[in-house]
Amino acid sequence: MGKVVYLMGPSSAGKDTIYKKLLDQKEISFQTVVLYTTRPIRVGETDGVEYHFTDEAGFQSLVKAGKVIEDRSYDTVQGLWRYFTVLDGELQLEKNDYLVIGTLESYEKTRDYLGENNMIPILIDLDDGIRLQRALDRERAQEIPQYGEMCRRYLADLKDFTEEKIEKAGVTRRFINDDLDRCLEEIIDYIKCNLSENKA
Repeated sequence: MGKVVYLMGPSSAGKDTIYKKLLDQKEISFQTVVLYTTRPIRVGETDGVEYHFTDEAGFQSLVKAGKVIEDRSYDTVQGLWRYFTVLDGELQLEKNDYLVIGTLESYEKTRDYLGENNMIPILIDLDDGIRLQRALDRERAQEIPQYGEMCRRYLADLKDFTEEKIEKAGVTRRFINDDLDRCLEEIIDYIKCNLSENKA
């Protein structure tokens, strides 16, 4: 039986970079479950890689079809953005281990759906000041920077990733991404340990 390795953490903590590097490494073979979103695609993103990009009509259609496992909505400066997980045939735990990237809230809902024993939660964190600088640098690189949305997201993360919420979600291991190579090595060791326990 496979497991779902679930990466989460505040924005600009390096989740996307670590996600891609975990997929590239050769020690553990992962399948992916790409989440869906109605937010606009960013420069450097590819549909079907970071997210499946859709619109409100696409979201409502998937809800009516009974395929949405969990969803979250955010009232942003650019309008309503949704992020959601879809049962679209990608997830086959009887055959594979999976790598997923999401939020603390989406982790909890997915865990409740799939079962705690099938999940390996990984919280990626970083000093708030460094995260804010990274977010600013990333936004500057966009064709039309959305600084207001960047600030909203940063402030929302301060509420979404409180110590109380992390503890309530049952996430016990945190990885500080102030050195990418070290952080990645620690995460790989942690995943291998949990996978080997599952297969023992």
